[in-house]
Amino acid sequence: MSKLTNGDLLPHITVTPPGPRSRQLARELRLHEAPNITFTSDDFPVFWREAFGANVLDVDDNLYIDLTAGFAVAAAGHRNSRVVNAISQQLALLSHGLGDVHPPEIKVRLLQRLAQIAPGDLSQSILASSGSEAVEAALKTARLASGKPGVLCFSGAYHGLTYGALALTDGASFRDPFEDQLGIPIVRAPFPDPFRPPPELSGTSNLAQAAVAATAKRLDSARDTIGAIIVEPILGRGGIVIPPHGFLTGLRNECDKRNIILIFDEIYSGFARTGRWFACQHDDVVPDLLCVGKALSGALPFSACIGHPTIMSAWPLSSGAAIHTSTFLGHPPACAAALAHIDEIEHLGLVDRAAQLGTILDQRLRPLQERWPVIGHIRCRGLMAGIELVRDPNSRQPDPQRAARLVRAALRRGLIVLADGIHENVISLTPPLTITPQQLDFALATLQDCLAAV
Repeated sequence: MSKLTNGDLLPHITVTPPGPRSRQLARELRLHEAPNITFTSDDFPVFWREAFGANVLDVDDNLYIDLTAGFAVAAAGHRNSRVVNAISQQLALLSHGLGDVHPPEIKVRLLQRLAQIAPGDLSQSILASSGSEAVEAALKTARLASGKPGVLCFSGAYHGLTYGALALTDGASFRDPFEDQLGIPIVRAPFPDPFRPPPELSGTSNLAQAAVAATAKRLDSARDTIGAIIVEPILGRGGIVIPPHGFLTGLRNECDKRNIILIFDEIYSGFARTGRWFACQHDDVVPDLLCVGKALSGALPFSACIGHPTIMSAWPLSSGAAIHTSTFLGHPPACAAALAHIDEIEHLGLVDRAAQLGTILDQRLRPLQERWPVIGHIRCRGLMAGIELVRDPNSRQPDPQRAARLVRAALRRGLIVLADGIHENVISLTPPLTITPQQLDFALATLQDCLAAV
């Protein structure tokens, strides 16, 4: 039986996290899971038992506010009743199908719905199960459409850890052990971080223009190789970095001049997270291919690469053996979850709600930067925010140790937050878009107390 029947509660800590049951599960986990997957220590992690709305209940009956939305998945709240009912009803009818042979009817409805909400004329999709798979589908599509194997990607990027996506992801810890197996030709350009411009872009009066120029220079140097650009309109795991206005428009222009495919990875930022259906809509820029996932279904593993028909037409017509498919393509329960989650985002007005609460969040976070010199920078767009922690406000050296302490201090006070960024020094806030103003107020006041303590 569920102990959590309300999702707008304030935290209640009954035993200092992690409690005895969480510590026991951590010991069992270490015995049976590969060692690199889940970090465990004496004070981390807690094990979730159930979640509802913006709340999480752990196995020791500690109640938290989740400021992660489960990696930005639960946009319409954990265990959203419309999504749960849709999954349950679909399971009772059809739990699996032959997705690319005898497709389930609901797959067609989901494809139609994606075409309705996608920006511009993006109207044909390849369905998949994870964000990485959506990126892989985009890479294959771009290869077919451009005739070139290479891809330009950016510093700080995170596109997933399967081999194609990993080739594009920045970060030595991810790439180094497998570098000799990553065969996609890539060129990496500097991402225009307004707070911490890469050396190549520092000292310029127009950061967006400089970043586009640096990108164009690399494209010119590898013109016979590069067929696509992939970029996150907002760096997600890279630290919630919002590029300056004009950057995405500049990339669109460069792609148009060179007949290069433009791919936006909105797996993290899509589905109302930033106060628009998709973050690229803040700049009125439409890509050729759009990768989505996470909050697509709000509950189940599901993703898609949505493309313009002229780009998707590079794929040959199926003759009965698809050259890109998977066993669970168009999985009926996942399609049902996605249809219900999209409907719920619309029904609850979560696009506008994310914009409105995001304004409040930004207004509340800005004063913290003045009060606490250890905060190097605040960035916020909708309910996607980052608090960058530094050791010294003058040198702006990242402080991942302080970020780790804050994550643990917040956990003990009933908040679940993550430390992101290439230096793991950015406290990222991506709560369910259904979080109440009272929960948000409590969370911000508690984070301020935690900053004083760490």
